[in-house]
Amino acid sequence: MSNPYAKYKTNAVMSASREKLLLMMYEAAIKFNKLAIKAAEEKKIAERCENIGRAFDIVLELNNTLDHKVGGPIAAQLEQLYMFITEQYTKGNISGDPKPLKDALKILETLYEGWV
Repeated sequence: MSNPYAKYKTNAVMSASREKLLLMMYEAAIKFNKLAIKAAEEKKIAERCENIGRAFDIVLELNNTLDHKVGGPIAAQLEQLYMFITEQYTKGNISGDPKPLKDALKILETLYEGWV
């Protein structure tokens, strides 16, 4: 890994707190979600699919890391929101319509702001 940026990025992730990692995951999901919306609006199918896939994977990982014992009802509500977001990604991917992607983005941004 001779790329200094890649080294910095890896170091930033490896040394981040759990809270910072959570925010980094939200930031990445939001970034890929926005790229997917742009690709959908520009009818760039391959780009749309790739970016939806990346955002989808991040949201699934957020869902998989929920601790229902500690989080209780909040974890259950987050799980429902994450499942709704992944459903919107599936709809947007199948239809090519940016609206479900925009709906998912609104939720992600609201959650991100809440965590910040």
